[in-house]
Amino acid sequence: MDNRLRHLNGMKTATLFGVMWAILLGLGWLVGDGNLGILGVFAAFGLGMTFFGYWNSARIAIRSMRAVEVSEVEQPAMHRIVRELSAAAGQPMPRLYVSPTMSPNAFATGRNPKNAAVCCTQGILAILDERELRGVLGHELMHVYNRDILTGSVAAALAGVIAMFARVLMFGGGRDRRGGSPILQILTIILVPIAAMIIQLAISRTREFSADEGGARLTGDPLALASALRKLDRGVQAAPLPDDPRLEAVSHMMLANPFRRGGGMSRMFATHPAMDERIRRLEAMTGGQATDSGAIIY
Repeated sequence: MDNRLRHLNGMKTATLFGVMWAILLGLGWLVGDGNLGILGVFAAFGLGMTFFGYWNSARIAIRSMRAVEVSEVEQPAMHRIVRELSAAAGQPMPRLYVSPTMSPNAFATGRNPKNAAVCCTQGILAILDERELRGVLGHELMHVYNRDILTGSVAAALAGVIAMFARVLMFGGGRDRRGGSPILQILTIILVPIAAMIIQLAISRTREFSADEGGARLTGDPLALASALRKLDRGVQAAPLPDDPRLEAVSHMMLANPFRRGGGMSRMFATHPAMDERIRRLEAMTGGQATDSGAIIY
């Protein structure tokens, strides 16, 4: 990913976070009727929820997917690829896990590169060749290096706190003593949590694009990830994960939306960008010639 795209993605993420914090503090102002102490409580609660989600993200995700750590004897290709890519990036080797589900997917989690874990499902290992697996693992490692686990944890925590305090307003918190419109308050209660969720999902989609592009640069092979995404798109539709709140809570970490795709307005509420758009962007990166091994020369 060139510096201009990296800067634009970073600015977009920062702007979206700024909007979320403005919404949170605005709700604090309404609930506390302008009391600065209440604003401080809201900010502290948001930070506390963020820290909890960030610190426990790896344990929650691994447990939700029933994943087990695998040795090099059990998964030699995974270990070889991740070791090579980690060395190329000058980063420590993460722990590697495999989830028993046959729904094809992968995710990375952990507080930082020293405490990271990368997990593949049995389903994705069954349908990808080694070149495609390398593309997928490069993508997941970039999530770790870009600190996207922290970004996603912060966004999810803020959205959750905003929804909770909107419910406080619903049950009488911060009654408007200045004669404000009750209709406006009702609209705030309904629309603010929806807006926060849409912003959270927009952050998630932005980070997926960044990991696609960064992972393709790390492996030197954008077409490998594009090919893997095509297989993954078909595989998830054929074998989606079951609707389970524990899985929904970690779905934003996965390489692709693990649930059956809907139509219409569903893209607005999707945790991941449209697969055809991700593939198009990866294919647009291949401005050089492909070697016999499939790597791209720039």
